[in-house]
Amino acid sequence: MTVVVKNLTKIYGTQKAVDNISFEVTKGEIVGFLGPNGAGKSTTMKIISCYTFPSSGSVKINGYDILEHPLQVRSLIGYLPEQNPLYDDMYIREYLHFIARMHKMGKHATSKIEQLIELTGLVPECHKKTGMLSKGFRQRVGLAQSLIHDPEVLLLDEPTSGLDPNQVIGIRNLITEIGKTRTIILSSHIMQEVQAMCNRIIIINNGRLIADEKTELLLHKFQNKSRLRVEFKNPVTKAILGSIPGLDTIEEKDGKWIMTSSDPEFREHIFTFAVSINNPVLEIIPEGESLEKVFQQLTANS
Repeated sequence: MTVVVKNLTKIYGTQKAVDNISFEVTKGEIVGFLGPNGAGKSTTMKIISCYTFPSSGSVKINGYDILEHPLQVRSLIGYLPEQNPLYDDMYIREYLHFIARMHKMGKHATSKIEQLIELTGLVPECHKKTGMLSKGFRQRVGLAQSLIHDPEVLLLDEPTSGLDPNQVIGIRNLITEIGKTRTIILSSHIMQEVQAMCNRIIIINNGRLIADEKTELLLHKFQNKSRLRVEFKNPVTKAILGSIPGLDTIEEKDGKWIMTSSDPEFREHIFTFAVSINNPVLEIIPEGESLEKVFQQLTANS
């Protein structure tokens, strides 16, 4: 299952929301689709899902063009929009059965709905109408409806929005598991989640594509300095640590110090410093560049 976006452009009046972007996503990929507010992410996902149509360019899902075969495309896609629309006067099971009938699922609908209710953690809330649910549980209902017809492509716009930390872990594990056999494009502002789930990152800004790389390669490109997490046996101040030769930046995180340096002998300088103040080093662990920092650098410069 392949999603092919080619020279996609969308113009609203005088505003070019999406500006000639192209990319391709294949089965088994979980792609993080990132950008600042107003970058064109949601517009692109709406076009891919046939909720709106492009001003120019094309999108094909498994060879079906969204303009020529919109019904076939919709049958292949599960879509969770950022503003998750639900019928507030329907109970959870009632709503999911309604969605199942739209997909003409027939006699298999009941077992599939019960499976998804269990999978998305909706069991405790099934006695409620969707209008009574918290935002986190509304997201779960939206995720269940997007999966109900076993789509080969999933478009998830802020899927963990409003979830508590335990719920986030559950949804993350679910997305990772279903991503093994499907094509997933996932948009989120939570960079830690994207970094944990996605094996590839696409970043757009001002409607233009500015990055498209495997996650590890993208992070590696920006790691031109040593980034180390250092823990000392005894407390030490930032001012004192500032005297370590070769130190470029330093920040405290969870009682430890994150230090960066372009000096190839920086580790040795840390140990020499620790001996000089009689404060043993308990650990020095290399830290990879964070996606959040890479995102800030890319979008600030484009």
